[in-house]
Amino acid sequence: MARTSTKQSDKNKVGVFFLATLLLWSVSVLFEIAFNKRKELLFIVAGACFFQIANWVIRLLVSRDPLFVNTSVSLLHSTITSVSVVFIVVNQWLRNGLNGMFEHSELVGSAWLWAYPALCFSCGYFAYDQWDMLQYRLYSGLIPGILVHHLLLLVCFTLALYRNVTINYLILTLICELHSIFLHVRKVRRMAGIRDSKSRIVRVEWVLNWITFFLARIASHLLITIKLIRDASKFEKGIELPLALFGMAGMNLLNISLGIDLFNAFKREKNPQQTSYHRRK
Repeated sequence: MARTSTKQSDKNKVGVFFLATLLLWSVSVLFEIAFNKRKELLFIVAGACFFQIANWVIRLLVSRDPLFVNTSVSLLHSTITSVSVVFIVVNQWLRNGLNGMFEHSELVGSAWLWAYPALCFSCGYFAYDQWDMLQYRLYSGLIPGILVHHLLLLVCFTLALYRNVTINYLILTLICELHSIFLHVRKVRRMAGIRDSKSRIVRVEWVLNWITFFLARIASHLLITIKLIRDASKFEKGIELPLALFGMAGMNLLNISLGIDLFNAFKREKNPQQTSYHRRK
């Protein structure tokens, strides 16, 4: 009983901390929009409102289970963001070719067509999702990885949007949302009761899950990190390089943690009887 009470107290403290950071972030964004006349940042508000409305619609028409609703909205975000990122990159390639597309000056000082509003819209989603998880306590642990992940992205994204730098770099980091699609599909599938590891749909899902994990998440983030290190001398003195390296270091560490969790989930689904036997013991 005492242990449960302690865990609940720790969870409350964690919630208060992340809620405070979210409120500070919100005040900062609203200040930029209202007092510094940064109307382009309204796409952040639009993103947060869009996904909150999607939350209400799913809750009203499909299910009231907070985890199902949250996962469904996350799946919607991953799909929209993946399509947006692919469109932005392919559109830029068709317009100007690959020549110079991934040069330092292009990645740091420019913004491809639609890249800025797309980044704002995605930033709005992470703010919405942080609030939804805090509201319904959809997190666990003393240092919840998902809340840390969202806080890290909100800090990196908004600072870049305020200064209008590294926009294209950040768009490339969002390629990982291709993998997030299959993470969310797996959660929705399991909540829908489809858990037969021998079924074709589950096998195909796991194949796509692993392929996109290594290509869209691990490989893309490692390549971005390597590019940042190689071009370190080209950055002007300021916060851009330290913030970018810090952000990518955090993302790579979270990717490793996610990979371990994914592998454990894969083993559990592949050997469900063995897992249940160990639990009974």
